Amino acid sequence: MTFHHYSISDLPDPGRFLRQFAVVGLVSISSSAFALSIELPQETATLHTSSLPGYQLAQQHCLVCHSAQYPAMQPPGLPHSFWEAEVKKMKTTYGAQFPDEDIPAIADYLTKTYGAEAAK
Repeated sequence: MTFHHYSISDLPDPGRFLRQFAVVGLVSISSSAFALSIELPQETATLHTSSLPGYQLAQQHCLVCHSAQYPAMQPPGLPHSFWEAEVKKMKTTYGAQFPDEDIPAIADYLTKTYGAEAAK
């Protein structure tokens, strides 16, 4: 029977693992720092066309943050009070940049086009 005697110098270098781990981590981080170019398709959705003044205002103010499909994704038949509250919330809570005097016209357009007063 043979016994092997090992000295501390025979053990693997504990710092080697840490250095390898650090190098792998730095390579991972640096590779994710490169810019990636993604080309998206052109937007094809539009708000429902209307002669109401709120239509132009909604195009001007709402589409800055929302897709044109957003109003249509809301439950059908929502009353004017809902749409008015939503428009106000976008301004007061989320900081949408449009004048207070545009709120009634936008809410009216949304109610008559997507909400309770929409033609069926």
